[in-house]
Amino acid sequence: MKILRNIAAVIVGYLIFAVSALLLFKFAGIDPHAEAGIGTMMLVVIFGAVFSFVAGVAAKAIAASSSLGANIALAVLMFAFAAFSLTRSSGDHYTQIAAMFVFAPVSMLGGYVGRKMLRHDR
Repeated sequence: MKILRNIAAVIVGYLIFAVSALLLFKFAGIDPHAEAGIGTMMLVVIFGAVFSFVAGVAAKAIAASSSLGANIALAVLMFAFAAFSLTRSSGDHYTQIAAMFVFAPVSMLGGYVGRKMLRHDR
């Protein structure tokens, strides 16, 4: 059952991150591959960082371990999907670069803070 909880932690964490991004792009009318102004880029990066952090906390809360294994898997998944998208899409790539070098690490930070909040490492 632990493995299922850890898999669920990664899936739920990724869904929090990905669905929040899709909703932002849809409702704000942002094309994630189009050239964007600095204000739009800042909005996307701040929004993405917040939801990456939330995704990391949620993954840690669901995971069946006090280690950050599920959070590492979540960060690797975020990085890998962004890297794949970077190689396959045209246009501006600030969203993929932010996902690889801001959002994935911030999800790890969320896991670390989540572990402290859940008092797993006492």
